[in-house]
Amino acid sequence: MKFKFAAAAMAAVIAVAWAPLTQAQERGTVAFDQEVETDAVTWTPLYSVYLPPSYEDNDRSYPVIYMLPGGAGQTHRDWFLKGAAAETFDDLISSGEVPPFIAVSPDPRRTPQPEFNTYFLNDSDGVIRYEDMFMTDLISHVESTYRALPEEQYRGVIGLSMGGFAALAYSLKYPETFIAAAALSPAIRSDDQILAMNQAGWDRRYGLIWGEGLEGSARLNDKYRADNVFAMIEEADETKLSATKLFIDTGADDVFFEGSVHLHNLLRSEGTTERTFASDHRFMVREGGHDWTYWRTGLPEAVRFVTSVMQD
Repeated sequence: MKFKFAAAAMAAVIAVAWAPLTQAQERGTVAFDQEVETDAVTWTPLYSVYLPPSYEDNDRSYPVIYMLPGGAGQTHRDWFLKGAAAETFDDLISSGEVPPFIAVSPDPRRTPQPEFNTYFLNDSDGVIRYEDMFMTDLISHVESTYRALPEEQYRGVIGLSMGGFAALAYSLKYPETFIAAAALSPAIRSDDQILAMNQAGWDRRYGLIWGEGLEGSARLNDKYRADNVFAMIEEADETKLSATKLFIDTGADDVFFEGSVHLHNLLRSEGTTERTFASDHRFMVREGGHDWTYWRTGLPEAVRFVTSVMQD
């Protein structure tokens, strides 16, 4: 889905934005604890933002990659403090492998109740609407606060674990929002795995978004189905599945390995009919588990993938 510019002058501006940096030692900057105004949640959401080298020295506009952290207490800072994201971005940009871009990492925590995961979704009771905050308030805030290219062609998402789930879910729910999505170790479970979860595990991970205290088949309700990556793929048509290019990278020893493999197979086929129109997604298995070593080493290729789709 390529954005066609009405004026040659605009095309020239964008071409400048993609030009690689020539000074190899230039470094970008990271600002933590930035705030988003919203009525969709009951707290003030925070995010971290990476601005590429020389951002303050020019008037270019840049593509944006949204960097989604995982659950279990991860914050908007973790991609940068544990995942070495800024160093990775600087190296890729200064070497000319990828064009300069802005990166935004939102805090995934439910601040008043951090023990309960958000999964970047709206709650089942409609009181806390993290998904609405992200899709409406955060994106518009970023594109009005920074010199961000506002078209889908120049908007990508990379997520790990819970954030990998959200990168996939958002891409399928909002096919006109992101041109590319990369999911590292996505936290996706089958229906059987959901049914087998103990009550404490269910309530902590999914209780507020799909229904606290639910047991057995009651967990597989309409809200669960609406947010379920597998269900969305099974119900999607060719247009929706091809709108966002997907990259899945999972470790051979990852706790969610089976879910990633099932996802890969769903994207390749539906029942006995080959779904060849969706088979151009990328699926990678590397040695490793569900940890920061795996995500740090996988980040460079995820960035290359997202930015290469932006430039197609």
